[in-house]
Amino acid sequence: MDICLWDLRKKELVCLRDGSKLGYVDDVLIDMDTKAVKALIVRGRLRLFGLLGREPDLLIPWDEIGVIGNDALLIKEVPCEQRFF
Repeated sequence: MDICLWDLRKKELVCLRDGSKLGYVDDVLIDMDTKAVKALIVRGRLRLFGLLGREPDLLIPWDEIGVIGNDALLIKEVPCEQRFF
């Protein structure tokens, strides 16, 4: 099955451990040496309509993706301490 970034952005990220919804894919981190996808990036939510900035971005390693379904991506485990930027 092939999938493009545009299709990934339409799918919701759900953690298998507790069923929490993490948001939608905003970007992809690609290793330029191996030409492989390293991680998915979920931008942090706005705080007070953006007046107080954003929460930190979430970086989800590619090997943590369990299932890519029609409507959602199921994530095995989300490391809560792992943030991007």
